[in-house]
Amino acid sequence: MVDSLKILAVGGAHIDRRGQVSGPYVPAASNPGTMREDVGGGVFNALRSMVRRGLCASLLSVRGGDASADTVSRAIAEAGIADLSAVFLDRATPSYTALIDREGELIVGFADMALYDLAFPKQIRRSKIRQEVAAADAILCDANLPSAALEGLLSLAAGKPVFAIAISPAKVTRLIPVLGGLAQLFMNRREAAVLAGVNASAGEREMIDGLRSSGLGSGVVTAGSGPVLGFDGTGAFSIVPPAPRKVADVTGAGDALAGATVAALLRGLPLRQALREGVAAAILAIESANAVPEFTAASFAAALALVPDAREVA
Repeated sequence: MVDSLKILAVGGAHIDRRGQVSGPYVPAASNPGTMREDVGGGVFNALRSMVRRGLCASLLSVRGGDASADTVSRAIAEAGIADLSAVFLDRATPSYTALIDREGELIVGFADMALYDLAFPKQIRRSKIRQEVAAADAILCDANLPSAALEGLLSLAAGKPVFAIAISPAKVTRLIPVLGGLAQLFMNRREAAVLAGVNASAGEREMIDGLRSSGLGSGVVTAGSGPVLGFDGTGAFSIVPPAPRKVADVTGAGDALAGATVAALLRGLPLRQALREGVAAAILAIESANAVPEFTAASFAAALALVPDAREVA
């Protein structure tokens, strides 16, 4: 049963600030808009979707000794996630600030996350983490971890499925040493293009062939409102996401997709079916003002019914 499965996530859980322009975006000028603050991060956002889909989750992250750390701690507890994170009293809690246009599309993101690079390699070597990895059924990580920490985590996993989130084009290269050991990598087209060595506008087959050549055996590539690509040992396919009823904010949609997809995979569904569930979660996230929506079983089922079946990539 899926509710008996335990997933350990290692990676980002930090303050997310999202500023949205209320009118047409004007570069190099003052733009009126609104700013809101929440707790986000790649694996944390994904874990919240997983918990809602029935998994038992634990999270290892790192944070500072400031007021933001208390906010992050409360959010983890409220999400029903066991918190294994380390606190560094003399450091600032990492944060991510996104500026988005009035349609909800990202203009620019700013990551203040030096603590992740400093602390994660040492955290992976803790005996407590070895015990937690041994007790987990699967591992989720993101590229907020530097390469040394990712390699250490894959070594500890010892054959257990490890799923990863690419985070950004700048950070996805950290995953290169471990691509062959991943059960699944979730990325957008810009991140995938870096690994595949192609242009972000490349065709579906060219993109997938490039990713396979990089050593990745199974992956998911999102493209905003465009088709979501998936591939594994059985072939390659795409799913055209349905248009959302409204676009509140695209921030966190990819993480929601990753979380729901992994939950379905661990429930035994093949990737083609699991990714449909991921697309449904992403649509609900886009329609919500929150980075990860508080969806119910009924609203999730309704969203899933709108997601078409996968089509094979020629």
